[in-house]
Amino acid sequence: MAATSRKCREASNEERPGWWFWRPSCLYVLGMSERRSGTYNTAKQKEFRKKLRNSMTAAECVLWQSLKSGQLLGKKFRRQISIGGYIVDFYCPEARLVIELDGDRHFSITMDEYEAERTQYLEQEGLKVIRFENKELYDNLEGVLETIKQSLQN
Repeated sequence: MAATSRKCREASNEERPGWWFWRPSCLYVLGMSERRSGTYNTAKQKEFRKKLRNSMTAAECVLWQSLKSGQLLGKKFRRQISIGGYIVDFYCPEARLVIELDGDRHFSITMDEYEAERTQYLEQEGLKVIRFENKELYDNLEGVLETIKQSLQN
């Protein structure tokens, strides 16, 4: 491990000896997981993700108020994050859990096919995907949060 760490230090800022910066290129050298291999939060979708975060639906706002700042079992959630070519509503990196809220625009034949393909891709990446309808969130927020807690604990 020491030899590989030295490679990362050499590849980082030489002006600060002994100081180590995290660099994406170090992941493969250190043998860390591919979690940050470039499939997460791609630069080409940055502006679109920002737009989505700034114009969340009412249901997303309601759920975000319960998820943000580690309020749910101390787990950190991110919103509108890229995974591969997809942008998911909420993601907990520690539990590798994706939470999707389905509103009116999600209910069509073409969207069903798209969502199935998307879910299959996310599950192949080793992520657990859970979905809730907006109506379910409004009618039973406590039940939705309990389901999320159970998924975080598994």
